[in-house]
Amino acid sequence: MSETLPSAGDPDTGIVLEIDGLYRGSPYWELDTSDARIFIDAGPSGGELRQANWVAEVLGRSRVVDVNDRAVHLVGTFTGREDMIGRPIADFWPPDSHDDLADLIAQVAADRSPDAMRTREITSLLLQAPVLTVWRSQQAGADTMFVAVKGVVNDHRSYWSLRASEERYRKLIHHMPNPLLRVDARMMGRVFERLRAEGVVDIESYLDAHPELIAFAEQSVRITEVNPAAALLFGARSPTDLVGPVECLFKASPDTARRVTIAHFDRRRSHAEVMKLRTLDGRLLDVRIAVTFPTPPEQLDVTVVGLEDLTDQLRTEAQLRQLQADFTRAARISTLGELATSIAHEVNQPLAAIFTNAETSLRWLSRDEPNLAKVVQLTSRIVASARHANEIVHRIRAMTAKHAPEWRPLDLNEVVDEALLFLRHDIDARSIRLSTRLGLGLPRVIGDRVQLQQVVVNLLVNSVQAIGQAKAGRVELSTGLGAGGEVVFIIRDNGPGIPEDDLDRIFEGFFTTKDEGMGLGLAICQSIMTAHGGGIAASNRPEGGACFQLWLPAEPDPA
Repeated sequence: MSETLPSAGDPDTGIVLEIDGLYRGSPYWELDTSDARIFIDAGPSGGELRQANWVAEVLGRSRVVDVNDRAVHLVGTFTGREDMIGRPIADFWPPDSHDDLADLIAQVAADRSPDAMRTREITSLLLQAPVLTVWRSQQAGADTMFVAVKGVVNDHRSYWSLRASEERYRKLIHHMPNPLLRVDARMMGRVFERLRAEGVVDIESYLDAHPELIAFAEQSVRITEVNPAAALLFGARSPTDLVGPVECLFKASPDTARRVTIAHFDRRRSHAEVMKLRTLDGRLLDVRIAVTFPTPPEQLDVTVVGLEDLTDQLRTEAQLRQLQADFTRAARISTLGELATSIAHEVNQPLAAIFTNAETSLRWLSRDEPNLAKVVQLTSRIVASARHANEIVHRIRAMTAKHAPEWRPLDLNEVVDEALLFLRHDIDARSIRLSTRLGLGLPRVIGDRVQLQQVVVNLLVNSVQAIGQAKAGRVELSTGLGAGGEVVFIIRDNGPGIPEDDLDRIFEGFFTTKDEGMGLGLAICQSIMTAHGGGIAASNRPEGGACFQLWLPAEPDPA
């Protein structure tokens, strides 16, 4: 070995050379197991408690005869090697592998060959892929055991300093108010390495062909530590109720398990999403899960899963959306009430045409020689007028109906034209000059037709009411493409404009400058535009009057 072996006593030179050749640079111990022989020969008996007691007796009675400097540095005391001699190996051996050491000592003791040896992989905070070896030498007594551990050093600190750091880390997790789980996903890491070696690159396609891998992952990946906040979230009586396979996380969201597996295979640092969680007491929660994967040289058995309960938040947001939808519908009904005269005129036009054409048809039919060609022509006009009336009623019903938004590609120019149909009579009756400049070849937008119509109608009503009975009233409408590729709608009027002190407040709920107004119209317009990923802005024109501008993102190019 690179360190000086036993400096006390006179160890056999052959044993020293054997250790030096096989375990150079590795931690090494020489143990006297004579006091533990009765327990070693008896072997462990059934039950976890009896197994733990047996391990404690074997390691508590096996005394350290000698150690090398490497072992002293990694697991020794501050007073050094001399303080370790004669004390139980249990005082220094990391608890993570107590069972492994006791078991190998018993196996070597039971082996009657003169140079019995046993080897096993163990877990360690200090070494990567550590291998524990216990053997007996022909030149030493039957109760003398030699122990060595080989492995690449992960951390040059001592085991106990690492343990102290680990304990601080555990306490931090324990006292965190957020639900946290510590997960050991090393098994899947080894599976992924094998798949990569076999040439698997597209893990999604592989999972399509081998869905059983997800079930294997849910069983092999294990929760090893749970803080009290996580136990409370799951409705567990104790954090230990959750220790075990990670499948309890994904019972209500199997697709999440798939996406987490894909993220792990792709060597992403983390993955987060909102999912459904079924608790141990049967509740169904909405939670945000955030998984942080370790990367070398970090401890690969420490995957951290954070959970955040969003159930109340999402329920409140849903209630808020419903309230907004109710307000929006109420505002539409209120607006249509203001437009009752214009709507009645729009409906009366096709009805009057139907009445006139029907009377004329009857006269043509009452002649001695009915003019059937003329009747066919008039009947066609009746059908067209009836269809027109039906379309008007359909638009009115759509504006008043309570329905979920229907998001689809729309031509904004068509939305503007349809909105104008609600106000054309009012505009004509007030002798307002309407100018429209609708851009050609504009990209479509994604949105709800009724909601966008409501925004345009509200702005048109505001402009018409602002102009009032003034002579030479003028409203200008235009659509076009914005500098950032967005689709823009602009409405201008030559009314009195918006008081400068009110410009920053006109989109606030319940703010109004009208005596009879509720102050919801523009606030609802803004909420609709925001929900569509766009926006709305107001300003005053230098020459007088108000200007409102709407913008919506263009439909993404399918390519």
